[in-house]
Amino acid sequence: MRNTILTCLGLLACTILTSCSSSADDFRPDTIIAMERAALDRWDHGDPGGYLDIYGPEVTYFDPFLGKRIDGLEAMRKYLEPFKGKVNVARFDMIDPKVQRRGDAAVLTFNLVSYGKKPDGGEIALARWNATKVYAKNEGQWRILHEHWSFTQPELKQPVKE
Repeated sequence: MRNTILTCLGLLACTILTSCSSSADDFRPDTIIAMERAALDRWDHGDPGGYLDIYGPEVTYFDPFLGKRIDGLEAMRKYLEPFKGKVNVARFDMIDPKVQRRGDAAVLTFNLVSYGKKPDGGEIALARWNATKVYAKNEGQWRILHEHWSFTQPELKQPVKE
């Protein structure tokens, strides 16, 4: 009887270890990058819903046009509402995306260049950004927990001449 109990406990331990390791092993950085690319594609066509679909309920957000942090999904909805139908980017380059994972959190960093069309049909770089996104796994789904945008080449104020 004791051997049966020990065998069952051993099998249970193996099952738990196998399921834990397989859930960690099935993580693919490309999944996070693909989610971000899809949200950016929708954003560039005037649809902020791509981001709203992948924000977590407790999302926080910074960008250089804001005086303070935005907290929560409802506040993000309100912030993004005026952008619906207004953004029109011809294409974007996501440069050197990198995903770093620790447990149920993953940090995505990349540079972004957004391009528009010139009247002659050529392209012009509209903006250059640094982006940092913190994703967290919640109920089996990766969601953005925090988002931070900054300018890659900010315009610095000229020093005051004395």
